[in-house]
Amino acid sequence: MTAKARKIYAVFLGHRPGLYESWSEASAQVQGFKGAKYKSFGDRDEAISWLRSCVLAASESVDEHLITLIKSVSNSARPTSTTSDSGKIIIHTDGGASPNPGKGGYGVVLQQGKLRKELSAGYELTTNNRMEMMAVIVALKALKEPSRVVLHTDSKYVVDSITKRWVYGWMKRGWKKSDGQLAVNIDLWKMMIDLLKQHKVEFKWVKGHAGDVENERCDTLVGEARKGSVLLQDTGYHRG
Repeated sequence: MTAKARKIYAVFLGHRPGLYESWSEASAQVQGFKGAKYKSFGDRDEAISWLRSCVLAASESVDEHLITLIKSVSNSARPTSTTSDSGKIIIHTDGGASPNPGKGGYGVVLQQGKLRKELSAGYELTTNNRMEMMAVIVALKALKEPSRVVLHTDSKYVVDSITKRWVYGWMKRGWKKSDGQLAVNIDLWKMMIDLLKQHKVEFKWVKGHAGDVENERCDTLVGEARKGSVLLQDTGYHRG
């Protein structure tokens, strides 16, 4: 006689969200909790996948334990980095506008150890690139002292302009590109350069919409910010 497979229980909304190997443990987390959300699965991978989908679809802040759980599972399947991020502030940013130009927003997730903070705002009229840049600027402005930072963004525009030092060439030439045309977003580049002087920042490009939990969370924050009832004015943007 084949042994009955053990179920695993995933709790997204409960007294303590997470994974539980018995119904007695899981039920204790949902009983008496208004709006509890939970589900049973045949294996751990399915349960994690469901929790991850709930996190990405969430319109409100998510329990930090779930973020840590999902990240630990995601990271276990990836090659270990050759450089340690220990002691560094980990930042994820995203920004966008739809249409482009149009209503836009930025989303930021800052992490250091167990500490986590999310930032976002929406704008009436702006561009994709300006919101990607604004996300980086807001994140670095949030740091209260000079810090070592690993900053993740899916913006090639931002990463290449800084790491390939294009922006420093534009600045040296009086904010003109190699073809003689005036660079765009000069106001934001000036802000970013000043902030980069205060912190030691390592930029890492991540592929957007490819399953990176924090990148997806930032994308969600962008979407929520764009739909907000109070949208800011991007005073530095001038329609061409």
